[in-house]
Amino acid sequence: MSTGLIGCMTTPAQGNRIPDGAFYACDNGKFGKGWPGADIWSEWLQRTVNRYGADRCLWAVAPDKPLDAAGTLDESLPWLACIRELGVPAAFAAQDGCDLLGLPWDEFDVLFLAGSTAWKIGPVAARLAEEARARGKAVHMGRVNSLRRLRIAEGVGCQTVDGTFLAFGPDKNLARLRGWLNEIDRRPSLFGGAA
Repeated sequence: MSTGLIGCMTTPAQGNRIPDGAFYACDNGKFGKGWPGADIWSEWLQRTVNRYGADRCLWAVAPDKPLDAAGTLDESLPWLACIRELGVPAAFAAQDGCDLLGLPWDEFDVLFLAGSTAWKIGPVAARLAEEARARGKAVHMGRVNSLRRLRIAEGVGCQTVDGTFLAFGPDKNLARLRGWLNEIDRRPSLFGGAA
């Protein structure tokens, strides 16, 4: 992380220390068991950005409702401006069906492809990623834990991904992850410098 090869994803429940010089992103902990509630999350986010710097923060994802597009809109909208006020890009967690409701494009900086696995690796998410890039927004995909998924994310133009792969056997899996990243770097990208 300190060398810039990979970044650090952190959530309120993890208690991670961001390594010196590493870029980081702030997840909200909603997918899983790490959501501490809105007030505690907001305080944690402010402390994290103050401690490690807004300049090293790739983005912070607004609270969402996993697998619920309408609920995510309701939950996220009030927080997107608050995240931007901290000086970091605000990420919106796109869920299955969000394309039917409309995305608040002007309110966020990063499209976070969340939702079900089938949805986020499918054609609707790919179309939304293309639109995000056309609007000058970064694209991130969550739960990327294999070379196949990394290729899919790269194929739709994601600049960043996250997953729990390293958490399970970091000594062994770091070498595998480095191999995946080297393989992706050697392949030509359809998106030039944007991928």
